[in-house]
Amino acid sequence: MAKIEGFRIKNYRVLQDVTLGKLWNMQQAQPLTPMTAVIGKNGVGKSSLFDAFGFLADCLKLGVEEACDSRGRGGFDRIRSQGINDPVEFHIYYKQDGNARPITYELTIDADKTGRPYVKMERLRQRRRGQKYGRPFSFLILNEGKGVVWKGEEQGLQIDEDKGQLDLFKLIEEIESAPQKEESRETELIELQDTRKLGIATLGALKQHPRISAFRQFIEGWYLSYFTPDAARSLPLAGPQRHLNIHGDNIGNVVQFLEREHPKRFKNILNRIAEKIPGIDKIDTEESPDKRLLLRFNDKGFSDPFYAQQMSDGTLKIFAYLLLLEDPTPPPFVCIEEPENGLYHKLLETLAAEFRTHATGKKNAPQLFITTHQPYFVDALSPEETWILEKGGDGFSVIRRASDDATVKAMVDEGLPLGSLWYGDYLDAG
Repeated sequence: MAKIEGFRIKNYRVLQDVTLGKLWNMQQAQPLTPMTAVIGKNGVGKSSLFDAFGFLADCLKLGVEEACDSRGRGGFDRIRSQGINDPVEFHIYYKQDGNARPITYELTIDADKTGRPYVKMERLRQRRRGQKYGRPFSFLILNEGKGVVWKGEEQGLQIDEDKGQLDLFKLIEEIESAPQKEESRETELIELQDTRKLGIATLGALKQHPRISAFRQFIEGWYLSYFTPDAARSLPLAGPQRHLNIHGDNIGNVVQFLEREHPKRFKNILNRIAEKIPGIDKIDTEESPDKRLLLRFNDKGFSDPFYAQQMSDGTLKIFAYLLLLEDPTPPPFVCIEEPENGLYHKLLETLAAEFRTHATGKKNAPQLFITTHQPYFVDALSPEETWILEKGGDGFSVIRRASDDATVKAMVDEGLPLGSLWYGDYLDAG
């Protein structure tokens, strides 16, 4: 399954320039772990970091202008870092699978003369087979909707940024004037009709661009949790559904799907989940006379079941997270903001351990990205999994990996929980 090894965000709210993990030009850095947790106090940018992934996914689905206005973002001017006139940038360094050559995606979004956001630049690059060092070859280059894409799995253009910016229009002229050249036959000139749409959205639908298609599908598969207990208490129409949606209002339908399509593992799955929720003996579904689906929880101390509408926020939340992890065909990337909200503190270490087990212990497991400010949750994390987000002197966010602090790593090796160190201010900068 595809994995993000590193990413960089520039000029997105308080994230004026933050990098996590490994990039193509930072080969000495360690890649992100299967489960990555970002910790930090209130107001340091954790929500902005979570939303940055949601924004990128929305850009692919909706276009950049609508994405800027969606989910209460308030438009491009509210998204761009305060006092900054430079464009918003995203860099994602990922592998399609464990043995694949990494691919870098670069996206730049700016405002046009009318103030409307548009895609200023898009780029995909990858080293050629057998190339261990040096600059990767760009196989998609788009500037303001115009550019070049290379077909197949190997072609591309190696660009040395140190020698100045690529003259894309000159490259286009050369291709147009020499269509018989071997390289020209492997290229396709592109001019997008709408510069507010991502190029990968259009090109990723074409068979001649398998690398672009794979990356598009990767982002389309992201799961960003906007779960709310009230949504989970809704009464959907009966009918099995394969995947939990981002709000969780089809949670009963997913249980119904597992019951029908995976009967051998269904009981084991729910039993494992029930073991993690104090007091719960059994979980199943019931169909009402009007074909509504009721999610039913059987408490050990009561003969009659409780329904989702009667269960606590915390119970519904932990059930949704564990059900998501038990998806037979899970999303490649799962992003959860502050899973601790509404949960009993002694459940948090168990939940964190359960997240790690699923991220690391299964084939084709999803990569997990979590933000938290709860020390009990952090107690279950390793320094390699943990990134500390703080406010810098200029008001913008700065981030560092806990394992980069030799003292912290040594204290954890001695048996001190990471959350306790954070609570005791041992993880604070300086």
